[in-house]
Amino acid sequence: MATTCKHTLLLSLLFSLFLVNSAASEAEILLQFKNSIEDSMNTLSGWSNATAIHHCNWTGVSCTNPAPFFVSSLNLQSLNLSGEISASICKLANLAHLNLADNLFNQPIPLHLSECGSLVTLNLSNNLIWGTIPEQISQFKPLQVLDFSRNHVEGKIPESIGSLRQLRVLNLGSNLLSGGVPVVFGNFTELVVLDLSHNPFLVSELPADIVELGKLEQLLLQSSGFYGEIPADFFKGLNSLTILDLSQNNLTGNLPKIEFLPNLVSFDVSLNKLSGSFPNGVCEANGLVSLSLHTNFFNGSIPNDLINECTNLERFEVQNNGLSGNFPSWLWSLPKIKLIRAENNRFTGEIPDSISEAAQLEHVQIDNNSFTSTFPLGIGKVRSLYRFSASLNGLYGELPPNFCDSPVMSIINLSHNFLSGSIPEVKRCKKLVSLSLADNSFAGEIPESLADLPVLTYLDLSKNNLTGSIPQELERLKLALFNVSFNKLSGRVPASLISGLPASFLQGNPGLCGPGLPNSCLDDKSISTPSGFTKLTCALVFTALAFALLVFAFAFYLIRSHKQKSQLGSWRSVFFYPLRVTEHDLIMAMDEKSARGDGANFGRVYVVNLPSGELVVVKKILNFSSQSSKALKNEVKTLAKIRHKNIVKILGFCHSDDSILLIYEYLPNGSLGDLISKPDFNLQWSMRLKIAIGIAQGLAYLHKDYLPHLLHRNLKSNNVLLDADFQPKLTDFALDRIIGENTFQSVIASESASSCYLAPECGHTKKATEQNDTYSFGVVLLELLTGRQAEKKESEEASIDVVKWVRRKINITNGALKVLDPKISSSFQQQMLEALEIGLHCTSVIPEKRPSMCEVVKVLQSLETSLQDFEFSASVDSSVPL
Repeated sequence: MATTCKHTLLLSLLFSLFLVNSAASEAEILLQFKNSIEDSMNTLSGWSNATAIHHCNWTGVSCTNPAPFFVSSLNLQSLNLSGEISASICKLANLAHLNLADNLFNQPIPLHLSECGSLVTLNLSNNLIWGTIPEQISQFKPLQVLDFSRNHVEGKIPESIGSLRQLRVLNLGSNLLSGGVPVVFGNFTELVVLDLSHNPFLVSELPADIVELGKLEQLLLQSSGFYGEIPADFFKGLNSLTILDLSQNNLTGNLPKIEFLPNLVSFDVSLNKLSGSFPNGVCEANGLVSLSLHTNFFNGSIPNDLINECTNLERFEVQNNGLSGNFPSWLWSLPKIKLIRAENNRFTGEIPDSISEAAQLEHVQIDNNSFTSTFPLGIGKVRSLYRFSASLNGLYGELPPNFCDSPVMSIINLSHNFLSGSIPEVKRCKKLVSLSLADNSFAGEIPESLADLPVLTYLDLSKNNLTGSIPQELERLKLALFNVSFNKLSGRVPASLISGLPASFLQGNPGLCGPGLPNSCLDDKSISTPSGFTKLTCALVFTALAFALLVFAFAFYLIRSHKQKSQLGSWRSVFFYPLRVTEHDLIMAMDEKSARGDGANFGRVYVVNLPSGELVVVKKILNFSSQSSKALKNEVKTLAKIRHKNIVKILGFCHSDDSILLIYEYLPNGSLGDLISKPDFNLQWSMRLKIAIGIAQGLAYLHKDYLPHLLHRNLKSNNVLLDADFQPKLTDFALDRIIGENTFQSVIASESASSCYLAPECGHTKKATEQNDTYSFGVVLLELLTGRQAEKKESEEASIDVVKWVRRKINITNGALKVLDPKISSSFQQQMLEALEIGLHCTSVIPEKRPSMCEVVKVLQSLETSLQDFEFSASVDSSVPL
């Protein structure tokens, strides 16, 4: 018995030693792998034997559980890693899942990872992987998930890939694959997801053996080079399919009957060259949510007996075809329908009042058809509707008072119809951005209530029978388009509506008058006053003001002196860098001589010369936040940990009961706003592009790369500082975290001069989003492109912001060229026009249409690459003798 216990104890000790050695060995393997990669953000700084943290708790590492603990998964996605993917990781005998997606690895497909004998998942998507898929890909036989998508993989898909019979997911989307597709997909009997999308150089018919994949749930072949007809039996074997996307190819012929697809949720064959009648059996899949047949050559009518089968439909897209007949009335009242797009067909019929039953309807576009009905009362009852566009139809009668009652309505286009009567008062749709009622028969006056719509940007009332004057209140709006041509309007045109608008937008109204119009208005007579009385009054007022200012200055001096003395001992400080300065030094150095600016923008800024001779920037913010000293310290620490070349460093901070002093690094070239405001502003295009890229990179880092994700919320050219090499750095970022949301909102609301940087939706929603920052970036980009300040006076009465000015200019012939800064050489014109397009997308009035900052960075960097190629070619050409 004792011997047995001894043996058991010995085995237990040996096993424990084995586990300890294995753990140490695995930690060393991970460190060896780490040494082969570049970690620019120090995300893997915790990978170290010097800490007491077990390697199974290191960033991205997961282990088997329960014991024994062996590394089973390594997830290093989105950590900005680069360098070499080393085969050393394959020494982890139990490694089953390796995810290195969304990084910057720049190398061919790492075949040596086939040595990882237990690997079932390999995800290298969204890197810089290049080269062809080698025949030796067959060596990855245990794999179940293989994802090389969003890289630069090129060449043909090798037939040897058919050896990977255990694959469940094969994703080669968004690459540069070319040639035909091998007939090997029938081997993948376990395949659930097949993605060959966005490979425009593929030239292939649809692989016939795909129909053998009975377990396939997602088939994504969109935006590739597939051509020819869809096989007649294509849908018969794919009875597990939930998502089918064949859009944006060159498919021709008729669409086979869609049947035997009971699980289908999304069906998209749009943007091809398919023809024939509307497909039968389309709703036999009772769970169908999205149907997209748009931009083909389908004709005939839509069967009206699908109502019992399409009850789950959310998206219905059949635009840009040749469909005709009565539009199915049942579609308007489906309980889950969100999107109806049927523009550019030949549909007839009415829009029924039963549309009010579509409680989730968001988007309707039926332009350029032959609908004939009055405007339905039911539309005003759909509270989720944000776009209704029905131009170029036969709608008639008066608009009901509730036509714009949806609280989220953003776009209404009813132009080119037969609507009549007066334009109803518009008060409830506070999010309305665009209203077009052009080319109808509206009469009466322009409603003054339009001026109460805070984000209205596009207003087209041209070609009607409107009378009266243009309401002065419309000056409150930032209208990028205001067209009232060919009406019967009269009187003075408000000055800000004339400024920058094409004259054609006011023509056809002979009764209108104003600067720049054929009719100039008579000046109002001024009321004269006795000159002696005026002089005496002015003298008395001046004397009183001078005395008041003297008293005020003396009182201010006494109060400030007392306050400084009483508060010197109440400050608490935290320095993140060795500044060798005391709170007393800082406070005493913050005088009028060191002050910069007028104290707007959340607080006054001072440039302070430390005893060491180093310059720093100190921002004094009034502390209205109710958070504790500890919470404040944690919030500032969160911001101070940011390390990015395009974001200003926070060196430390001091705080008292009523003030916060944020200490930033000093940048010698000041702010971008100050630079643009100089009359001699003349930066070359390459430098402006460099600045734009830097700003975009800083924002993208805050939005996606830094944890926790942050929003800037106060981006403007004055908050972009420039170092000695004109590298831009963002400042004043995420101040809402320090001063509190309520204080932040009140300061923003009070800074009217900065309002042109705020997205239109900020006027009616307090929710901060990445799209808000994107809009602000777009304004700064337009400043760089035009050489014009964000807000600039056009006349003594009116000023116009750069977004409105640009959009007004591009509405006229060759207007896009006219907005570019003429001080830049015309040889960069095409590049600047491409950047202008980015700026316009960023400042879209609809938040959903704005790109992410990551997307903006990629586009701007591609412009920089082409610029460098252009400059290199130019330098080579100039060196060649003629």
